[in-house]
Amino acid sequence: MENPGLYLLALAMIFLMPGPDMILLLHIGAGQGRRAALATALGLAIARGCHVALAALGLATLFKVTPWTFDVVRIAGSGYLLWMGAQLFKADALVSSPGAGRLPQTASLRTAIQRGVLTNLLNPKALLFCSVLLPQFINPQAASVTTQFAMLGVVLVAVGLVFDSSYALAGTWIGRWLERSQTAQRIQRWLFGGLLIGFATRLAFMQQA
Repeated sequence: MENPGLYLLALAMIFLMPGPDMILLLHIGAGQGRRAALATALGLAIARGCHVALAALGLATLFKVTPWTFDVVRIAGSGYLLWMGAQLFKADALVSSPGAGRLPQTASLRTAIQRGVLTNLLNPKALLFCSVLLPQFINPQAASVTTQFAMLGVVLVAVGLVFDSSYALAGTWIGRWLERSQTAQRIQRWLFGGLLIGFATRLAFMQQA
């Protein structure tokens, strides 16, 4: 691995940028608690591991050769984010008491992991990010390229999980504060819902570089 410090800095800058993953973690933490939010972070980590594997297999090249495959993933991801945003707007009218809308723990954790996986896995930008970033830190003269790629991928997933866990815990803190006011809960749902729809719109019109 070349320039490990620079690689970690690049990852930190990426994970600090607001995006659908961050918004999802904050919302789950605020609405369903720490366990569900950390389960969502686990789902995101699983999806990132899949992206690293797909990048190693050259799926980004497939996107270039057959652009319609990129469009399929892009539209599916945009539709999923749009659906989640719409669900938040719909849930706004269902708030009747602090902590309302919490699911049973088992169902909540399973659903949270699935949402984490789908939110990241259906985002072609995440795959392209892995395909563009990781090769820049591989030294062809050093160890096996496959081994280096795997090491970079493990670091990417681990760093992402650290940041995501922090956002999950921050969302839990926000949830405790929101329990004091139903008005604040409504504002939170509308804000996060609007942001998810905004990310969905941006993804829908995204073009390959």
